[in-house]
Formats: sequence, C-alpha cells, structure tokens
Amino acid sequence: MTDSHPRARQALRTLLTLGETLLATLVVFLLLQAFVGRTYAIDQTSMESTLEPGQRVIVDELTPRFDPYKYGDIIVFQPPAASDLDEAVIKRVIGVAGDVIELRNGSVYRNGTLVDEPYVYPGDPTYPPPGGIARWVVPAGDLFVMGDHRSVSLDSRSFGPIPVSSVVGRAWLRFYPLDELRLLTGF
Repeated sequence: MTDSHPRARQALRTLLTLGETLLATLVVFLLLQAFVGRTYAIDQTSMESTLEPGQRVIVDELTPRFDPYKYGDIIVFQPPAASDLDEAVIKRVIGVAGDVIELRNGSVYRNGTLVDEPYVYPGDPTYPPPGGIARWVVPAGDLFVMGDHRSVSLDSRSFGPIPVSSVVGRAWLRFYPLDELRLLTGF
C-alpha cells in the first residue's frame, strides 16, 4: 500500500508556491503601474507609421522627473482645452523651451535649421493648419509636439505648445503585438 499523503502535501506546497509567485508578480506589476509607468493603447492614426492603432506601448513616468524631454521623444499628455480632445494623446517632441519652430515649404525648421525627420509618414509634408500660423516660440515650461502622420494629426500646429506639466510620460517600448516589439527611443 502506498502513502498518498506525501504526494498530496507536495502538490499543496507547489500550489502555495505558485500562488505566492502570482501574488508577488501582481503586487510588483501594480507598484510599477502606480509609480514607474503604465501601458497605453494606441487608438489614433496621428503617429502612423511609428505607432499604429491597436498597438500598445509602455509609458515611463519616472525618468522624466530627472531626465528632461528631448527632441524626438514620444510622449503621452493630457490635451489642452483648446484642442477639443477629451483623452490623453500621443505625439512626438519637436521643440523645447526657447526653440523657434517654423514651417516652410512643407518642412520643419528649428532655430533656423531644417529638422531631419525620418519618422514622418511617407509623402506627408508638414503644413500649418489652414489660416493658421507657421512660426512659434516655445515658452519656458512648454513643449512643441506633432504627430508623425502630419496630415491627420491635431497637434501644436493647431493648439500651440503644451505645458510640460500636462505630460503623463515618455513612451519607450512598443510591446504589443509581440512580433512588433521595438524600443521607441533614439530618434
């Protein structure tokens, strides 16, 4: 006759260990979400082809506290009241405090120098909105942002520079779908 109690105790220990691991994982995930970063679902076409609707990114909320936003950063921010948008949006940083941003002949100039923008949607020139202005000076504490798919993007060309205080964080990793995993830094 075999003793089934040791096997039952081993199964119980395995289940308890698995439960503890799952609980610890959940706690770490919730802490990361609360204090470090969060996920963001892309539902806009304004960042095509860099980010497509249905993709998901991780937004870093921690490092921007000691590493200021830079040209090319992709950020998530609360939209200004003048935008008529009601939920967080994602755009690319084109200008920082003190910069002069100008739109000329379908291109972007920062402080008089043509900006190299390999990420812009192919064949999509950058124009001001109809009747809009084509030159901005970015105030202290603000950022000038634009989508990569310029012809469908509602961005700083329409509502002006945004306050840094409205920024949720920096998108740094596209993680879904898994076959399109990619770092979003270094532009």
